[in-house]
Amino acid sequence: MRKIALDVGDKTVGIALSDALGITAQGLITLERVGIRKDTGKILDLVKEYECDTIVIGLPKKLDGSDSIQTEKVYEFRTMLENKMRSTGMKGVDVVWQDERLTTVMAEKVLIEADVSRKKRKEVIDKQAAVLIMQGYLDTLSMKKD
Repeated sequence: MRKIALDVGDKTVGIALSDALGITAQGLITLERVGIRKDTGKILDLVKEYECDTIVIGLPKKLDGSDSIQTEKVYEFRTMLENKMRSTGMKGVDVVWQDERLTTVMAEKVLIEADVSRKKRKEVIDKQAAVLIMQGYLDTLSMKKD
């Protein structure tokens, strides 16, 4: 089963998917935020469409591990997502956290090294951050199996 990763921001949600074997991550889309209810509904549509068994949400902690204002917003997003899952009878999908500290910085570095223009980087940075969140999660799963 595939997994879907989310990099939740104020204006966009970067979204990435795992391959069916759970080895690699690929960017899917950058969702423009319109409201938490509609945003979570769109994400659940993608979960169904791609038959995902896990939603991996990037948790934006400060470097010292404490919560930030954005962390609180992401907690709220997860709560809304889980409530919507319950209200629609969606079962069998786990929702998990993945530390996302520095993923946006790393994503920007990857895009700069790939010679992506500043304008294009702005369009894909959140999706690339979601790829890093997903790959980090997949690598953690892989290490637990070994």
